[in-house]
Amino acid sequence: MEIGIDSFVARFDNGANKNFNSKDEISQLLERIAWADEVGLNIFGIGEHHRKEFLDSAPVVILSAAAARTKRIKLTSAVTVLSAADPVRVFQNFATLDLISQGRAEMVVGRGSFIEAYPLFGLNLQDYDELFAEKLELLLKIRDNEFVTWAGKFRPALKNQPVYPRAVQNPLPIWLGVGGTPESFVRAGMLGMPLMVAIIGGETHRFRPLVDLYREAGKRAGHAAEKLTVGMHAFGYVADTTEQAVNEFYPGYAEAMSNGIAKERGWPPVTRARFDAQAGPLGAYMIGGPEEVAQKIKRHSDALGGLVRVTFQMDTANLPHDKLMRSIELIGTKVAPLVNK
Repeated sequence: MEIGIDSFVARFDNGANKNFNSKDEISQLLERIAWADEVGLNIFGIGEHHRKEFLDSAPVVILSAAAARTKRIKLTSAVTVLSAADPVRVFQNFATLDLISQGRAEMVVGRGSFIEAYPLFGLNLQDYDELFAEKLELLLKIRDNEFVTWAGKFRPALKNQPVYPRAVQNPLPIWLGVGGTPESFVRAGMLGMPLMVAIIGGETHRFRPLVDLYREAGKRAGHAAEKLTVGMHAFGYVADTTEQAVNEFYPGYAEAMSNGIAKERGWPPVTRARFDAQAGPLGAYMIGGPEEVAQKIKRHSDALGGLVRVTFQMDTANLPHDKLMRSIELIGTKVAPLVNK
């Protein structure tokens, strides 16, 4: 199983961090990616948001900087908000990243969980699903063909138009990132795309029917079972002991969620009891000591019928850089070997 880290380059400045500095945050992020490579992790992903509290609006730029500082680790988006982007430029950017990294680029494409990109790039939110479906079709066509003929509703047509550069990898890996919408799971299966499931709450086994939909749709579309692979992204953090991990992660997580996403979306404030349930044996969060987290990953894989990749999202909890570095070290040197033993 591949194990890695996803980062939204987040820093929720609640006033406690008086020295909040975007330049330092990016510098420390690149240190964490280089460290993840050094301790043997398989993948590092950068999200895409267009909000003040995230510094990941240009993920390919960050990944390209990371490519120059790493040797083995795969570099991916988590996710590319394809609905708000031009598929030609998306492919060109990631093909260039693949050249810079000598064949280590991937992308996870999705619609994103926020809507700021739509007005920012002059798009109509009412076209939410149509935009994504059309742009995904074009992206895959570009990925698979040097010369492209294509016509759609939201972008000028292409007539035998070459798209360069071409990636080192053929095909360039493209995953479909999904939340909890059944149609998204079915779409991934019909296209035979690897699936990345973002589970930000709830119990993992409740997503099994959706994963089964994906595999069944892929089978009906004629795709081989080994092509229909599943990964999982969830909140996670590893410390030397479970008590330490929970106590370090919870305060910043509660602050960020209660005063950010929960407030925006009308969700109830985070409580310690609800958090403990999510971090417990059946919850999705991969928070704890190395042995416990390794066991949780195994349970997640069993619950979803087999996983090929798991990624930890830990930087929305306002943890200091040294704590994140230690967690990455433990995931690479303790958790991953236990999972793959």
